Amino acid sequence: ANVLMPILGNLGNVSFVLTSLIGGIIALNGVGGLTIGGLMAFLQLNRSFTGPIAQVSQQLNFVLMALAGGDRVFDLLDEEEEVDQGKVTLVNYELVDGEMVETDQKTNKWAWKHPRPNGDYELVKMVGNVVFDDVDFSYDGKKQILHGINLYADKGQKVAFVGATGAGKTTITNLINRFYDIQEGKIRYDGINITKIKKDDLRRSLGIVLQDTHLFTGTIKENIRYGKLDATDEEVYEAARLAHADQFIKMLPKGYDTMLSGDGEELSQGQRQLLSIARAAVANPPVLILDEATSSIDTRTESIVQKGMDNLMKGRTVFVIAHRLSTIRNSDAIIVLDHGKIIERGDHEDLIKLKGTYYQLYTGKLELS
Repeated sequence: ANVLMPILGNLGNVSFVLTSLIGGIIALNGVGGLTIGGLMAFLQLNRSFTGPIAQVSQQLNFVLMALAGGDRVFDLLDEEEEVDQGKVTLVNYELVDGEMVETDQKTNKWAWKHPRPNGDYELVKMVGNVVFDDVDFSYDGKKQILHGINLYADKGQKVAFVGATGAGKTTITNLINRFYDIQEGKIRYDGINITKIKKDDLRRSLGIVLQDTHLFTGTIKENIRYGKLDATDEEVYEAARLAHADQFIKMLPKGYDTMLSGDGEELSQGQRQLLSIARAAVANPPVLILDEATSSIDTRTESIVQKGMDNLMKGRTVFVIAHRLSTIRNSDAIIVLDHGKIIERGDHEDLIKLKGTYYQLYTGKLELS
């Protein structure tokens, strides 16, 4: 489709050049009584003839592009819905005579609700333990991306993933969200196989801060509240204070009621990142996934963002995808990945002593991309 218009357009140009050359020779030699004026008339007619053809080809090109776009839209509409066989849900609870009881009140105490065949249910406190047990994964069923991944993250632990592009860092975090289903092995969340947890409830319990922050047209307050739609104004303010975003927001003309548009283009990259951290903080999740948020921020702003992230990480299970090794030194466990396999694991001191891949990355002998 994209080739058709230039081909027909250039055929018109070739025709014009040939008419000029041949007609010029004939007119100069006086063959057939053709004059220079007659040649000019021919050239004008040539342009008038090829112009509509070029326009038709352009319109045809638009039609073909629309058909290609339509195919993609219909392919998307024909996609099968995600299968969700999970029955375990996430609920608020309160203590009554020392027993956990489900409540509709916002207590900020969360439990997994396990339904029983007799119609009763069991509540298990949500803690934030994540276990990968011999996990294999492939996107297309052909090329294996992860091979026998085993890892354990307890509440309050910070686990960092290090490795070159394509090593499988982001894939692991996508599997925790259950954006994809694994082929072999098990992923357990608080001892529950994640396939048994309803996807909405699973994802509601996870907080994600990505490199690219997407803001929406609306006030700063509304953008932070996107992390928890029923959050009160005070919860929004508290989240902003925790993320160290409160300082710059108060300096804006309308503060929290400042309108944002065009993905927050009025704000700097660092300010957008602080709003992303505040958005995760207002959701108050037990498990955090951080796709290293400071890789495109200057050093001074990075220190502010890092303080906000440190506040957010306190007492939570955290998975960090690392681009700057300086940000993961205090991790409880550093997992070095290579082509979908764990090749090294331990804390910073252990891996430096090992003098393996992590040591080479940290000392700059290998490039981390």
